[in-house]
Amino acid sequence: MRFELQEITKYFTDSEKNTQDLASNFAKNIELGSMIALVGNLGAGKTVFVRGFARGLGITDIICSPTFSIIREYPCKNSKWMYHMDLYRINDSATALDFGIQEYISRPDAITLIEWPERIYDILPKEIIQVEIKRISDTKREITITK
Repeated sequence: MRFELQEITKYFTDSEKNTQDLASNFAKNIELGSMIALVGNLGAGKTVFVRGFARGLGITDIICSPTFSIIREYPCKNSKWMYHMDLYRINDSATALDFGIQEYISRPDAITLIEWPERIYDILPKEIIQVEIKRISDTKREITITK
């Protein structure tokens, strides 16, 4: 990982609703231009976290995983954006750059959330927030936020 660990906070949730509520509250304190790396195995709850995050930004659109489209764009208030990327089908940063991902990295008018960021850590800025989601059981998650 390319970023320096500064602050680590750990949370435990026991339902999708609790995970979404945590993400919603988290979103209310995130600055524009931020990039959030969502780390976790398949089914850990990364997209569930994004749904709550979007709600915290006031987005009412249905949030779906962009596994096949790679990137979904959601307008926020005041001409701002939330970008949701799912890089599961991307092999490496060269493939991501070919796809045009550089247009979405470090946008000052947006917040970008990236699922499977480990595929492109070498091209991401150092100032990235990592949200690691671990599945404890069918309903429980351990969520570690590193800023």
